[in-house]
Amino acid sequence: MIDLSRFEVLTFDCYGTLIDWEKGILGAVKPLFARHGVGADDDTILETYAALEAKYEEGEFLPYRMVLRLVMTEMSLRFKFDAAPGELDCLARSIGDWPPFPDTVDALRRLAKRYKLAVVSNVDDALFALTAKRLQVEFDWVTTAQQVRAYKPSPAMFEEALRRIGGPRERVLHVAQSLYHDIAPARSFGLATVWVNRRAGKGGPGATPRASAEPDLEVRDLAALAHMTGC
Repeated sequence: MIDLSRFEVLTFDCYGTLIDWEKGILGAVKPLFARHGVGADDDTILETYAALEAKYEEGEFLPYRMVLRLVMTEMSLRFKFDAAPGELDCLARSIGDWPPFPDTVDALRRLAKRYKLAVVSNVDDALFALTAKRLQVEFDWVTTAQQVRAYKPSPAMFEEALRRIGGPRERVLHVAQSLYHDIAPARSFGLATVWVNRRAGKGGPGATPRASAEPDLEVRDLAALAHMTGC
């Protein structure tokens, strides 16, 4: 157990941690697959998404909207259907509708009474602006992939977030669901971490690539973290 009282800033991953992106991804992709007669279960869709998203985020920087379009383009090739141009934008078009987890908004409001809050997210500014309306809390800092021109797990994202926050990194606690995108690189960058294990009890890795990392603390949801901090 780490001493949660020693931190002043909580940095959050957004999609997968605050926002139920697996529900959002499936809500966008499954109707498209149904229209084209594609039979694929949820785990197959999510794990394919995870592999393709990571692939297009590793190379030369592309806006996240383009990453999502390329993911859908390659999905149409892998699952052998002809998607119309407008259908290839189904993920980006749906992001504003992706819901927060049921515990997110209340937990953020509670945590904001004690800590400064920040977001470090693999997203474009305009897409995050749609999501921010659903989170209903004012973040002190928002660092996006568009601003840094890099995607987590790149250390550049954490470096820029910490530059903006200022002060010692020992006072910053990173909170995230993805071992691959967040926990492993944040740990290597010297940050304390909380793993929000949103897939506890579920099989497979879901929408994030498999990875191994040892967080400082594991919780099932943000409500548990808020309770542990006394907020």
